[in-house]
Amino acid sequence: MNIAVAVKVVPDDQDIAVAADRTLDYSKAHQVVSEYDLNAIEAATLLAEKAGATLYAVSASNAKADDLKVKKSILSRGPAELRMIADDAFAFADARVTARALATLVRGIGEVDLVVCGDGSADMYAGQVDVQLAAELGMPVINAVTSVKLEDGVAVVERTLPDVVEEIEVPLPAVVAVTPECAYPRIAGMREILAAGKKPATVSSAADAGVDVSAAVETVSVTAPEQDARKRQVFDMKNEGDFDAFASAVAAAVRA
Repeated sequence: MNIAVAVKVVPDDQDIAVAADRTLDYSKAHQVVSEYDLNAIEAATLLAEKAGATLYAVSASNAKADDLKVKKSILSRGPAELRMIADDAFAFADARVTARALATLVRGIGEVDLVVCGDGSADMYAGQVDVQLAAELGMPVINAVTSVKLEDGVAVVERTLPDVVEEIEVPLPAVVAVTPECAYPRIAGMREILAAGKKPATVSSAADAGVDVSAAVETVSVTAPEQDARKRQVFDMKNEGDFDAFASAVAAAVRA
């Protein structure tokens, strides 16, 4: 049995600088695994360990994703092999382009029984790659998955919606998108990090992988949201009534 987990590498949001015109400067940002995909890796790893399956990580990310530390971060968490397309065409690629690239990588593995995705990516969070990847692969897809187990030829998933919890059996092969609650990521130890350096990692460009990067959606701009003007209210706990006023101000801001 083979399982694939989709992983996106993104700039660390703590390192992104916001200019006066609200444009974003990524030049000094380190590359990290998308936070939601850490949950997907853990969920896929647990499934692979229980089923005795081989776990592959597949990634379509920007060119800086081809970084030894990043690749070790992925492989130290459970996958036996990493297959990555690292190309700046994927820095702001739409969901269709990303899904197309991931499908190419999944097909290259051979027979894959389950593809696990995160809830969304930490940069754009479109939440569309899982459904479009399933369409590319011709597989059924279930999202908002809070638990998943593999049985004879099917995946039994629990899907949590705002007003109901569903239990669904989906025939394999299939694509599932897991929420952060599905599995909390492990912290890799030194042994796992050293072992990750010996695992196979194949990195190619979009052209070498034969992936069409023509976009279905045009990204006009990516900017930070406008910030509200500061209220410039100062509360001094030494003054009688200031604590209650502070608490009321915070409550009003939360309700707004």
